Amino acid sequence: MPESRADRTLREQDADQASLTIPVGLFAALIVAILALSGIGTRYYVHGDLNVIHALLSLFFSINLLICYWEVCLFIRRNHIETRAEYWRERRCETGRTPAFEFFVSKVSLTQVLSPTLWADVWAAYSQYDDSYADRRTFGYNADIVNGFVTPVPSLILYAAYTIDFLPALFAGILGVMVFWQWTYVTSVYWVSFFIAKRQTRISRHELYIYIFAINSFWVLCGLLGLYASINLIVDGNYSVLGY
Repeated sequence: MPESRADRTLREQDADQASLTIPVGLFAALIVAILALSGIGTRYYVHGDLNVIHALLSLFFSINLLICYWEVCLFIRRNHIETRAEYWRERRCETGRTPAFEFFVSKVSLTQVLSPTLWADVWAAYSQYDDSYADRRTFGYNADIVNGFVTPVPSLILYAAYTIDFLPALFAGILGVMVFWQWTYVTSVYWVSFFIAKRQTRISRHELYIYIFAINSFWVLCGLLGLYASINLIVDGNYSVLGY
């Protein structure tokens, strides 16, 4: 039986039935762009200027909010992910294609763009580079679930505070130190756990640099930038570090 019939995902079934579809990666990029530009545009409307630190942290918050939804899907569709991980493993062997790339260029109907089953599949694809995401006993799996449930509210509060300074700078700085340190520390521990478990021996050097170093470096670097901004908010007692 052809693979397309035996192993169709929810997004592929709907794509057959609906005329309006969008590549998965394009939809994710649009969500991040809308969220980030909303904050940058609001700041410009309120304060009449732009600031590099504010723009970078707005982008970071926007990406984190999207991934928080994915991480919630990681929890509520954990059994599905364990099953789909095997599918992507077989798919990779058959086609030689990169699972992450193949997932993001696939199309989904507009009626299913928020389906938890769809976004759980991103973890099944990523598990080809780090199989801890198909194993609920691992640090990486549980750390991401916690991030998905805990950080959306602080992210939204800080995003709004950095944009329209509705909180006293001291409060925003304290909250920022708490969450940005968490992002920096947990990502660093994830790296350590990855190498101690010798998962790097199961993937190519190219995959190691892209999916482990590059992606997670963004979290560490933005976490450090956020810590810098937060400490300045506390010490200065104002939002001057963000340009106003």
